[in-house]
Amino acid sequence: MEELKIGDSVFVQSYKHNGSLHRTWSKALVVDVLEDCYVVATDHTWVVEADNRRWLTREPAICFYYKNRWFNIISMVRKAGIYYYCNVATPSIYDGEAIKNIDYDLDVKVFPDGTYMVLDENEFDYHCHKMNYSDEIKKICIGAKDQLVEMVEKNEIPFDFSYINNYIMRYFELIFEKNNSEKTEE
Repeated sequence: MEELKIGDSVFVQSYKHNGSLHRTWSKALVVDVLEDCYVVATDHTWVVEADNRRWLTREPAICFYYKNRWFNIISMVRKAGIYYYCNVATPSIYDGEAIKNIDYDLDVKVFPDGTYMVLDENEFDYHCHKMNYSDEIKKICIGAKDQLVEMVEKNEIPFDFSYINNYIMRYFELIFEKNNSEKTEE
């Protein structure tokens, strides 16, 4: 199987514990491939929900899909600052078709001033029973949520403006290069 490279376009798919498709992003641009993480950018990308509802992302986002951590982090670049939406999920894999993970409901939303909220704890409890999460899965998910909160409180990467800014600049450079290469091919 071919590995992802910087500049590749890729789909992103999130599933639920029972195997059902949860959410799909129609395209993302690979801006970095680290040993432990795929870093992709989305901007005005179609997202399709499990109920077939479709919506278009409103702003550029730098997304971190970790290969060995039980979460992923989406940093949305808005006029008011950088907002983060962190999903507790299995480590992400790339299978030649898409970057994939299983979403486990718990989320942490981080605001530009560094304050945060833990979201969807009721949904997590509901799905624990409905989908029969094992005690081990529950423990891993709660630990991942706690790890995210600790990272936010310590302002660890990627919860750092300059870190995100570097990736946004890389994203725009890649877009510029792609547009120029397409023009020269015409």
